Amino acid sequence: MSQRIAFLKGHGTENDFVIVPDAENALELPPATVAALCDRRAGIGGDGLLHVVRSAAHPEARAMADRAEWFMDYRNGDGSVAEMCGNGVRVFARYLQRAGHITEGDLAIATRGGVKSVHIAKPVPNSGSPEGDITVGMGKALLPEGDITVSVGELTWPARNVNMGNPHAVAFVDDLAQAGRLLTPPPVSPATAYPQGVNVEFVVDRAPRHVALRVHERGSGETRSCGTGACAVAVAAARRDGLDPSRTGTPVTYTVDVPGGRLTVTERPDGEIEMSGPAVIVAEGEIDTLWLETVSGRA
Repeated sequence: MSQRIAFLKGHGTENDFVIVPDAENALELPPATVAALCDRRAGIGGDGLLHVVRSAAHPEARAMADRAEWFMDYRNGDGSVAEMCGNGVRVFARYLQRAGHITEGDLAIATRGGVKSVHIAKPVPNSGSPEGDITVGMGKALLPEGDITVSVGELTWPARNVNMGNPHAVAFVDDLAQAGRLLTPPPVSPATAYPQGVNVEFVVDRAPRHVALRVHERGSGETRSCGTGACAVAVAAARRDGLDPSRTGTPVTYTVDVPGGRLTVTERPDGEIEMSGPAVIVAEGEIDTLWLETVSGRA
């Protein structure tokens, strides 16, 4: 392992990430190493890790290299591999902008959930934010058939099964406090519906086409925001409200409040979903490799 490993810390609506630039995919990042870096008390701290690699240098992304120069090798906070992270893509793009690899405008980013289109907006004058929002093309939602339920203690709710490149169970509740502490995964039935685990969203209405959520992210616990979860919630809310852009030909937009801020999700008539929100880089530095080797069990 290199003697000097750079890192950055960033967040999108307080869904926070350790960012490790590694263009040529030279670093080994086994689960124990990722978990140590994401540890909030003994490490840098984050809901997940963004490993920044050129697509051509990573075996899982080489087939996408002709469409996207950069691959988001995303890991959950426990070190497990994940298909996609909507907030992570925005923060990933902000890092590429900060590093000078890209400028404002359009780009493509490769993920395990496919190539995602990204647009970095110009800052809005007098908005109070020095950087413009980032919009991510999140792809199309899949709505698998079958009855799903989510439970917390003695309470049980029907849930909507939505796949955004990763799996979600969306339950509409009367009060977000009913979700409990969300330290452990809420029981979902039938378990066979999600053999690799699932992200669980609890949702309440705030106003017409305006909802709020809390989420337990698979492999990370409760997080302050979940981009794919916000998209899954918007789609589930639209179908509950009798709205389907593919049938009406009219885009549908929902405002989605998360504990860490606000996201805007639009579903277009062609099924494509776009999510917009902020992305911020807050710090950068170097990892102590002696510490990392020790906590990763290689010292």
